[in-house]
Amino acid sequence: MANRKSNTGRGLLPDLQHRIRPLLKSAPWILRVTEYKDKPAPVLVIKERGEGADDAPNNGGVPGRVVLKDRGLLYGQPLRRCLPVIRNIVSRVCDHAGIPLELQRYFGNGGIAFRGNLPLDEEAGAKLSLIFKLREGIKDMDRVELIARRVQRFSREEAVYWLTRATQYGGAASRWARSGMRIMLGGQPGDEEIIHMLEKLRE
Repeated sequence: MANRKSNTGRGLLPDLQHRIRPLLKSAPWILRVTEYKDKPAPVLVIKERGEGADDAPNNGGVPGRVVLKDRGLLYGQPLRRCLPVIRNIVSRVCDHAGIPLELQRYFGNGGIAFRGNLPLDEEAGAKLSLIFKLREGIKDMDRVELIARRVQRFSREEAVYWLTRATQYGGAASRWARSGMRIMLGGQPGDEEIIHMLEKLRE
């Protein structure tokens, strides 16, 4: 979906056009802010750049061709609860000169008007992909937020390692890994310590 000027502050447009868009061609991860007819807007879709052979039916890839592969999405109440974490993670993304892109400006606290694509580095992409994956199937929003805040504190190496364990060890092994990580990072459903730990991390 194309970026809409009415949905992006005028002060952000020059930066978007001259500093951010050129990075989309080579960034290892892309965060797409879009809308789906069957889901509350906006919808955040995390995409990883890679060869298309292993997932061609789902991502339009062909062997040897570099494509963007969907790695998870976030919307609705889970998005609202994780927004402070998302803002923090994307705020650390820099350009090739090491200058922060300040991507958090596109995620306002009162709502997300921006629609379009934003480039992410390996650390931000791995963290958001892991958060998007682990929140699946969890109804308790305190657990969702707790998982997000603890993933936020991962180093780049930790985020990449745990994402690999959660997604690249085969169907059953990856599913078991995600189930274990949900408990490891978000506690057991109904555990009274969840809110206590969450309050500490919010400070």
